[in-house]
Amino acid sequence: MPTNPPNGLTRRKLLTASAATVAAGVAATAKAVTINGVPQWLPFDHNGPLHYEAKGWQFFTLEEAREVEAIVERLIPADDLSVSGKEAGCAVFIDRQLAGHYGRYERLYQHGPFVPGVEPPSELVPAERYRVGLEQLGRHCQATFGKRFSELEGDQRDEVLRKMESGDIAFEGIESKVFFEQILQNAMEGFFADPIYGGNRDMVSWKMLGFPGARYDYRSYIDRHNEKLDLIPLSIIGSSSWSRKG
Repeated sequence: MPTNPPNGLTRRKLLTASAATVAAGVAATAKAVTINGVPQWLPFDHNGPLHYEAKGWQFFTLEEAREVEAIVERLIPADDLSVSGKEAGCAVFIDRQLAGHYGRYERLYQHGPFVPGVEPPSELVPAERYRVGLEQLGRHCQATFGKRFSELEGDQRDEVLRKMESGDIAFEGIESKVFFEQILQNAMEGFFADPIYGGNRDMVSWKMLGFPGARYDYRSYIDRHNEKLDLIPLSIIGSSSWSRKG
C-alpha cells in the first residue's frame, strides 16, 4: 500500500491544512464579535443585556413617577451607609422593567398545573398591578388625608406603607398587601442590580457592600482570604464614573 495518497496529499499536509482552516474560522468569528467602546444597545430590543440611558419615563406618567419615588424613598431611606432608594434610581429601574418584557410577563409561563398548596399567579401582570395599585393608593390618601402620598409627612407615609404591608387598607382591583410586596421586591432589585438596568446609581449599593461588580476575571484573588481588596466596582458597561437620570 502506498504511503501517500495518489493526489500527493500527505497526512502532514492534511493536518496543516485543517489547522489553517480552523484558525481562519476562529479568526473570522472573533472579528465578527469584536466590539469597540460601548455596544449600541437599544432599550427593549433583543440584543441584551439592555442598555438604559434613555431619558425620561418610559412607563410611568409624571404623576405616577412622583408617587413611586416617594414610596421607594421610604422603603429604602437614606442613612449613614447609603443614599435613599429614590436617589439610587430605584424608580427608574422599575419604570424600565415595566416598559419591557417583565411588565407584561411575556417570558413567564403562568398556566397550570400548579403544585398543591401553591397559589396560582395573579391575573394582573406587573404593569397592571402598578397602574391599579397607584390609583388605589392615591384614592386612599386623598380620602384619609386630603393629599397625595408624596405630599404626606414622613411618619404618615410610613404608617400608610405599614398598613399596606399588613393588608389593613382596602384596595379595589388588587390587595394592598400584594401591591406593597410588588413594589418592595422591585425596589430591592433596583437598589442592588447592575446599574445598566437603571437603578443602583453610581453603584452605591455595591460600594456599600464592597461588591466588586461584573469583573471579567477573579482568578488572581482566589487565594487571598480575609483580605480587604478595595476593588472599584465595575458595571457591565464600565466603571461608576457614569450615571443616568430618569
